[in-house]
Amino acid sequence: MPDANITKSALARSMKRLMKSKPFAKISVVDICEGCGMNRKSFYYHFKDKYDLVNWIFYTDFIEIVSNSSYSDAWELMTSVGELFYRDQDFYRGALRIEGQNSFQEYFRESMVPIVGYFLEGVFADEEDEIPEEDRTIFGTFFCDSFLAALVRWMDTGCRTEPAEFIGRMRRMITKLAEKLT
Repeated sequence: MPDANITKSALARSMKRLMKSKPFAKISVVDICEGCGMNRKSFYYHFKDKYDLVNWIFYTDFIEIVSNSSYSDAWELMTSVGELFYRDQDFYRGALRIEGQNSFQEYFRESMVPIVGYFLEGVFADEEDEIPEEDRTIFGTFFCDSFLAALVRWMDTGCRTEPAEFIGRMRRMITKLAEKLT
């Protein structure tokens, strides 16, 4: 692991530890640096701010999942995301509560829309009429927003079901709704 990744990983571990006991808004860059024995200069060399660090943590966790697996559909990918959030509940529950500009929810949505859009191509493949790109974008955004809202609620209620069961329930509900609407 190159030195930059070692430093970033140490800062990430510190942030995750802090988010187990403190709300994100109460965590300072100084707290993060003290948690891993680094100085602010090291932090700012690698990250713009603590929001950037949170997004980097998700990016590296998520990319590791996506690059080590091949998914046949979006449901498998969503289950993997659910498993990631379940494994690291304290961090992701806190991250999902971050509000405002540069929020984690905004970053998560931006990360997921193109990926879900890729999987949704199969939904439109059998259509006789060409589906306009704008409609595909609206559908993909709607799907991601719905998934995000359900994920936030699941996390806020303590993840009372295992990820596969949670995603399976979503899949059944969406499938049943689609059947009723056609």
